[in-house]
Amino acid sequence: MSENNDFDFERFKAEAIKGMYAGKPLNGEKGIFAPLLKHFLEAALEGELDAHLQEEKATGASNRRNGKIAKRVKSISGEFDLETSRDRAGSFDPVVLPKRQVIITEELEDKVIGLYGLGLSTRDITKYIKEMYQMDISAATLSSITDKVIPAMNEWRQRPLDSVYAFVYLDCMHYKVREGSGVITRAVYNILGVSLDGKKDLIGMYLSESEGARFWLAVLTDLKNRGMQDMLIACVDGLKGFPEAIAAIFPKTEVQTCVVHQIRNSLRYVAEKDKKPFMADLKPVYQALTKEQGYENLIALDEKWGKKYPVP
Repeated sequence: MSENNDFDFERFKAEAIKGMYAGKPLNGEKGIFAPLLKHFLEAALEGELDAHLQEEKATGASNRRNGKIAKRVKSISGEFDLETSRDRAGSFDPVVLPKRQVIITEELEDKVIGLYGLGLSTRDITKYIKEMYQMDISAATLSSITDKVIPAMNEWRQRPLDSVYAFVYLDCMHYKVREGSGVITRAVYNILGVSLDGKKDLIGMYLSESEGARFWLAVLTDLKNRGMQDMLIACVDGLKGFPEAIAAIFPKTEVQTCVVHQIRNSLRYVAEKDKKPFMADLKPVYQALTKEQGYENLIALDEKWGKKYPVP
């Protein structure tokens, strides 16, 4: 990442939520972004405390760790328990999330999510974290924080996966990056897995210059290397070559086009003034409880709109 890059993390998260869940909220106690916040903040707080104890030692003060304490914090992605280490003297006051603060700002949340998804180099991570703190911190403190954060990030990215997932949502979102005097497009590949017992998990986030089946092949290979042996159903967009890329790594997987992308394709040739009533008639098709009912509703849709918008 160049020094002039300016990532729009607000749009980053909004697009992730829209694209991966087709309108279903990620927020709340079981929001998939909450573990990322917990993961980063606990590592950063450990780094801050390490630096504080080193500074205390340098001044001759007697101070050391004194166990941990948990506090309930709130964020846009939901509430979670944050474990923080204490010092015996009680002189440690963290910067990234002060002692009495229990609400994580949306700005900090967006930056943490971006940090995990963008695959930065060690040098850029250090620079990024320094900017995240929005104040001057000593080189020793910054070093202590990155010494904790970088291994934690790598642990998250490389963590073992379940051998089988019931559903895996694979989606890519594009966002603008300011580079030098111009603006370029980057792609973030998001993988959301649903385990056999129904638990949702953000499996991975990968950065590329653009979306393509070849890069998806590399992402799928990484998932297999991390322990995933099969996904029963893969929910994807209509990218050319995507089903073939999945079949190359997971040959038994059933590929299903995402409903949101199918709706977008259905509306592509519908006039703007007709989109709202057309959507009202289309909804009973994809929300039908049975195949037979869905087919009947599709016939009704064709009878009403078929002449105006004939199927090629």
